Amino acid sequence: MARIELKYGRGTVPFEFEDGRFEVLDGEAPDERPLTDAEVGALIDDPFDSQPLEEIISPGETILIVVSDATRATGSAQVVHLLVRRLIALGVAPYDLRVIFATGIHRAVTREERAELLTPFIAQRVRTFNHDASDESKHVSLGETERGTPVELDRALFEHSHVILTGAVGFHYFAGFTGGRKSVCPGLASRRTIEATHLQALDFERGGRRAGVGAGRLDGNAVHEECERIAAEAAPSFLINTVTDERGRVVRLYAGDWRTAHRRACAEYADSHTIKIGERRSLVVTSAGGLPHDINLIQAHKALEMASYACDEGGMIVLVAECPDGLGRADFLKWFDAADSRELESRLRESYEVNGQTAWSLLTKAERFRVQLVSTLPDDDVRLMRMAPARTLADALARAGGGEGYVMPRGAAFMPVVT
Repeated sequence: MARIELKYGRGTVPFEFEDGRFEVLDGEAPDERPLTDAEVGALIDDPFDSQPLEEIISPGETILIVVSDATRATGSAQVVHLLVRRLIALGVAPYDLRVIFATGIHRAVTREERAELLTPFIAQRVRTFNHDASDESKHVSLGETERGTPVELDRALFEHSHVILTGAVGFHYFAGFTGGRKSVCPGLASRRTIEATHLQALDFERGGRRAGVGAGRLDGNAVHEECERIAAEAAPSFLINTVTDERGRVVRLYAGDWRTAHRRACAEYADSHTIKIGERRSLVVTSAGGLPHDINLIQAHKALEMASYACDEGGMIVLVAECPDGLGRADFLKWFDAADSRELESRLRESYEVNGQTAWSLLTKAERFRVQLVSTLPDDDVRLMRMAPARTLADALARAGGGEGYVMPRGAAFMPVVT
């Protein structure tokens, strides 16, 4: 028998299976190790297509550091701690440093999460605050893009001498990749701007996703292009993006120009996190990857997206995701009153909301596959979303029958591609 531990919240779920029945899709390099503080510092000092920080930052200037919220594993505690020390060494006073959490339309970062994301030392010594996408008084309006998207960004972006973006790179099911411009848009954009950019993912004339929109795609991706256009209005001075391992530790770091360094990170991430498979199979077992990837269902859905690339039409996907924060939005379930995904898409055409698109994406997969969800969500909620609830992995697998399958321990991190 083979055995693998699937991450589930802060714990794990054991998965035992007959030798040879499941192929494990996990491409993490065995020799990849966490970067030391010295290695992180050296990479920041050798930026892509940018002057080093000491030639950008001057004493007396004010700095805004943009940090992802608790739904992302970015290695921010190590990165921001070292960055703050570097900026102070360059003559920036601690009271001229600010950290803003790029929450987009997510909930605010809690006091406990703030200490975890920044280290208690930094959280106690540097002023921090959350973005609020719904507070119009905190936004600056900068007109519209050529596509008619309103450009409304957190005014903090324009109240500091420099903006430094941090974050992590990974696949995103319609923006192509996380990181880079997403720290500003949607991270620090108004609700109207976020909705308008995310709306670019859907093609209401032909139905479904717009051509060019999808995981691992930047060129020709309307969502990425619109977010990048809007982020340019903030004119970020520097970017630090990371790639993290299964424990959230930094294993790669890309620093420099906010466009160039991000592009480099995306290209190398795609090379190392795309897994070639010979065929789709009728059963795929996937873990969202534990916290923060399964903090709620909206985040865990990203693992379901990747699993769908490896599963036969009509096959079964077992998603292991604790979802301690529930669905991610109190109003998420309202979309599943629709009879099917086509009706839901029609509702989005009439009254678009960001999480409605996530609901549509989830429902299309629940229609194409038999989805079993191992979580702590109420059974009735899971059924309303057209999935089958399971309290244990064994319960879910008992409904699967035989046949060979795939297991994806870090569902959102690796993209299967049939060759």
